[in-house]
Amino acid sequence: MVKIETKLPKEKGKKNNAKCTRLTVLLVMGILLIFAIAFGYWLYKTVMSPNVQTADGKEVAICIPTGSDYNQVKDLLTETHCIVNEKSFDWVAQKKELPANVHPGHYIVKNGMSNNQLVNMLRGGLQTPVKVKFNNLRDVNQLAGRIASQIEADSSSIANLLHNQEYIHQLGFNDQTIPALFLPDTYEFYWNTDAEGFVVRMFQEYNKFWNSERKDQAQAKGLTPIQVSTLASIVNKETNMTDEMPRVAGVYLNRLKNNWLLQADPTLIFAWNDYSIRRVLDRHKEIESPYNTYKHIGLPPGPICIPSVAAVKAVLNAENHHYFYFCAKEDFSGYHNFAKTLSEHNRNAARYQQALNQRGITK
Repeated sequence: MVKIETKLPKEKGKKNNAKCTRLTVLLVMGILLIFAIAFGYWLYKTVMSPNVQTADGKEVAICIPTGSDYNQVKDLLTETHCIVNEKSFDWVAQKKELPANVHPGHYIVKNGMSNNQLVNMLRGGLQTPVKVKFNNLRDVNQLAGRIASQIEADSSSIANLLHNQEYIHQLGFNDQTIPALFLPDTYEFYWNTDAEGFVVRMFQEYNKFWNSERKDQAQAKGLTPIQVSTLASIVNKETNMTDEMPRVAGVYLNRLKNNWLLQADPTLIFAWNDYSIRRVLDRHKEIESPYNTYKHIGLPPGPICIPSVAAVKAVLNAENHHYFYFCAKEDFSGYHNFAKTLSEHNRNAARYQQALNQRGITK
């Protein structure tokens, strides 16, 4: 009898083992895929999903001071209740190296921003400029306070710089003329601008304003740009009515051309440094000061305030007329009566003084 051997069971076992191995591999791959999907979802949610929720969906402005570290930035964000999940923000910030790349400035945090968007903005220093506005200012000290409330530079650093004679002399000004440097308006600045950065920008704006055309206008009136600003400051204090400013400027230009005393009451108030004076009296005219235009012919040494751009333009475009006098209208409208002769002016002044007496305004 011939013995026949068969290998079928052994081959079947190998196939079963191979099948089991494939199933194990597929199972492991499936588990890894699930983990990868889960991690990818977590990563996407952590990095790309919204993690900023602001009150009422409004934008929130945060200002990061110069020298701040990452923890201080986090504190600013948590204090403004911008971040929903602080841990996820911290994880993204660490991975994108925000702690080593903190930039000072003014940043706008928008509702619905992701951690990635927020970190990229802060890490890249992509700050939003602030609107800096100033007008109706008495002097550079007031200016310093107004500006310091809008940018990072403090008022003392701005004021000290504007009183630094060596520095302002390099710009072409002195302690009396420095107010002429500033042209009231609204400007865009980066919030972390320092005192010198502010002054340099204003010097650039000054030079831009005083182009050749305006310098020619000033020269035609026998004035320098600083003298225009000085006269404009007087005009500014005489009237708040923009449409009347060119006529008031014309009166003072007539007096200058004829070598008259300007006799501008606002210069006396400046000389006395008493801004509560509402009625200038004869005793006020006796003060010894270069700003007393009742005693000294010509313009005072510098502006008595920081004049508005409208007043500066009013001087450059002053009315050509024959008025030498003006007096506030007795109806207290803010406008003035203008006169060519002293007798006419005295009649106007008498009506106004009577109106003051009726209202009990004695000083």
